[in-house]
Amino acid sequence: MTPKVHLASPGESLRKVAKRMAADGVGFLPVGENDRLVGTITDRDIVVRAVAEGKDGNATVADAMTRDVRYCFDDEEIEDVVQNMGNIQVRRLPVVDRDKRLVGVISLADAVLKDDPATVGVALTGVVEPGGTHAT
Repeated sequence: MTPKVHLASPGESLRKVAKRMAADGVGFLPVGENDRLVGTITDRDIVVRAVAEGKDGNATVADAMTRDVRYCFDDEEIEDVVQNMGNIQVRRLPVVDRDKRLVGVISLADAVLKDDPATVGVALTGVVEPGGTHAT
């Protein structure tokens, strides 16, 4: 898990968020509003849901973010989290504590370093299958 995650705001411009992603070397940010996790934004979301639709860098995060927030808890077993990532076809998940406070982000890359490669391989197979609710 990567702790100390920066949040994007739904009202921020895509240009500002994209610059932050580039500076931090990340392609994913949780989106928060009023102390709640309200979505996620990826570099792919920006391209597919904004640029490809003719929006410019002044469009907001809300215009391109994924609103269906998927997350895991910080006390879940890594094997269960990785399997769930494969099932729901995502490469990264916000990690929350049992009070649903954001404590980090986990990626399949994190899991490769900590878990059994065979388990991660099964999850990756699910993630790379075409389609799914998070494909765009």
